[in-house]
Amino acid sequence: MDRKVRVRFAPSPTGPLHIGGVRTALYNYLFAKHHGGDFLLRIEDTDQTRFVPGAEEYIVESLAWCGIIPDESPNNPGSCGPYRQSDRKEMYYQYAEQLINDGYAYYAFDTPEELSTVRELAKQMKAPNWQYNQVTRTGMKNSLTLTQEEVNERIENGDPYVIRLKAPRNEEIRLNDMIRGWVVVNSNNIDDKVLMKADKMPTYHLANIVDDHLMDITHVIRGEEWLPSAPTHVLLYQYFGWQQPDFAHLPLILKPDGNGKLSKRDGDRLGFPVFPLQWTDPTTQDVSSGYRESGYFADGFINMLAFLGWNPGDEREIFSLDELIKEFKIERVGKAGAKFDADKAKWFNQQYLRSRSNEELAGLLTPYLEEEGIKSNSEYITKVCGLLKERASFIPDMLEDKFYFEAPTEYDEKTIRKKWKDETPDIVRNLRTVLENIPDFTEENIDIAFKKYLEDNSYGFGKVMPGFRLLVTGKGMGPSMSEISAILGKTEVLDRIDSGLLNLEKGV
Repeated sequence: MDRKVRVRFAPSPTGPLHIGGVRTALYNYLFAKHHGGDFLLRIEDTDQTRFVPGAEEYIVESLAWCGIIPDESPNNPGSCGPYRQSDRKEMYYQYAEQLINDGYAYYAFDTPEELSTVRELAKQMKAPNWQYNQVTRTGMKNSLTLTQEEVNERIENGDPYVIRLKAPRNEEIRLNDMIRGWVVVNSNNIDDKVLMKADKMPTYHLANIVDDHLMDITHVIRGEEWLPSAPTHVLLYQYFGWQQPDFAHLPLILKPDGNGKLSKRDGDRLGFPVFPLQWTDPTTQDVSSGYRESGYFADGFINMLAFLGWNPGDEREIFSLDELIKEFKIERVGKAGAKFDADKAKWFNQQYLRSRSNEELAGLLTPYLEEEGIKSNSEYITKVCGLLKERASFIPDMLEDKFYFEAPTEYDEKTIRKKWKDETPDIVRNLRTVLENIPDFTEENIDIAFKKYLEDNSYGFGKVMPGFRLLVTGKGMGPSMSEISAILGKTEVLDRIDSGLLNLEKGV
């Protein structure tokens, strides 16, 4: 590449950041870093009517949690600022006027009411998809149909107007998309987009092109929903005489069941988040769940997102952010939408939980224990985490087996009903004596002693184990009792057998 790669993620602060937006930011970041380039964050807040308080801060915090750190942003400005479009609004009008002077745009004085009337008439005439374009503009109130004197008079009188792109007639507009290949559109299919609104704020189309040019953006990587706008943007680059960036339009993230884009409704319906962080709507105070608050690791979340549309070309699935940077190639992003899989998201989190050290997991589990009023020392919690992490997908999952931290007070009724026989108390008491006499209370020694006890008494496994497990854990099923007993320690196991026998005699 001749130029230094510079990409941008340009969200609008209109609410929480969807995971599709996070993936767009991620792919931009990976592409830039793979090529030794820069990743910029630009806030596109030209539509002030849709601005939501706290949304920009949410975007910044979400990217930070994911480890996607911009080289330039509103909080870390470089030489191409400001990085918030509302702070740049004074600069856009000159570019709109430049297009007018060069014959590529025009003033349009049609009021919203007049436009609504025209659209309604078109519907009545069985033409519901009316557009302001090369044909219809000749019958509207604009600087192409009014005299120069009328135009000047209207502007001097303060009549509201917008500035529209003057799309050409019957021209072929070509775009070589990095993912989709050649996209060819006839200009007759393009309407005369509004470039500058009546409030003198630019629309996305103008501000986006001007900002990308002034910020030296070399590659525009964005969602496929912007593909229909791409020919308009190609025209604007041509009209300004600027070097056009390379475009890549990413596939949609699709709902798990059926067709269509993944939405918050799908997450609510199927029980998974669609936002990176929890979001509280400032108007309604409704709370939407987030991946961070749901117990997902940021690196597992990013790994999962990377695979929604991209693959490395082999069977590998676990990649750190640095490994993703090294391996990422935009050519390996597919054209088809990627179905979201909530179970796969959990699987990724499970892999990342297992990769954590027992000490780190103990630190993460401790606050949950404290919340439950359970006190334990860090050395013991670390041991338990080493045992539990192979079966957990999230940190709170480790609390499902509370018996590691406190003696049971309730006992599985099904096991009592089916496995607790008249002779069971004596069988377990005798086993207790065997356990008490083990000098080195390790998993291996417990296992040997237990098997010898069965052999010496000609007992089957099912005659002894259910009662032993029930008294120590309160459960009918679970991991190896030798493993559990070794972790709990001899004194605790013997105490639980004693108290369990008493509790069951009392009918607890």
